[in-house]
Amino acid sequence: MNDPIESLDWQGRQIDCSGCAHAALLASGGCQPLQACVHDRYAKRIDRFFGRHPELAQDYLAHPYFEVRAVAAKFLDVFHLLRLRNDPDETVRSIVVLRLPQRQLLEMRNDPDREVRIRIAYRLPPQELEPMMRDDDYYVRVVVAKRLPKGMLALMINDPDSSVRAVVAERIDSNMLLSMCNDPDSGVRLLVARHLPAPQLLHMRHDPDWRVRYEVAQRIGINALVEMAQDEDEMVHEMVLARLAQGTASEWEPARRPYGKNQPR
Repeated sequence: MNDPIESLDWQGRQIDCSGCAHAALLASGGCQPLQACVHDRYAKRIDRFFGRHPELAQDYLAHPYFEVRAVAAKFLDVFHLLRLRNDPDETVRSIVVLRLPQRQLLEMRNDPDREVRIRIAYRLPPQELEPMMRDDDYYVRVVVAKRLPKGMLALMINDPDSSVRAVVAERIDSNMLLSMCNDPDSGVRLLVARHLPAPQLLHMRHDPDWRVRYEVAQRIGINALVEMAQDEDEMVHEMVLARLAQGTASEWEPARRPYGKNQPR
């Protein structure tokens, strides 16, 4: 079944099969107007053509239409694919990134397009991501922070973007997390409070954001909790009082335990 889209080439001209280098394929059914044609500007038709004739993909590495080069990249062997690493179009380079072996991606870490670098950050082995920690694009660094070995996350604690630091706070070892308790972003500090061991929450009980103090009030030790009883935020104050009351009841319970269930009091 033909696609309901007019058959035009990448410059908007009607396709003329009579002058095509693949006229013999047309005669044998190897290509078909409105269905499978390398000269059509419609990517699906180009894809069908190379799907039938993958060996011809290497003949189109320098084609002026980026869609032809991008589709051809899906069918190339690695040797010919390497020639497209510096293609002028980011769509082509994105296909290259998806297909090249990881070791061949190292030279593309500085690609000028952010989407290409994002794909590279997802594909490279974590130990090869260190140079991308300083990428100009914040989301590239977010991906790096998600995949970087934990032992290297300390190098991203002071990243200029809070989204990156939030990922670091979620993943970094607890012994390094305390250094983020004064992060300038309250959302990052909230994540720090959720992941810090309870004894270290003492450092965050006076945080300027009530959400952080509320998180602290839920987990901090009872002895340190007393100091928060005068918190100016109503929700934090109520949480402190509730925990203090619960703690007082828990302290009283052991005094009753020596009396057995059936022993007189």
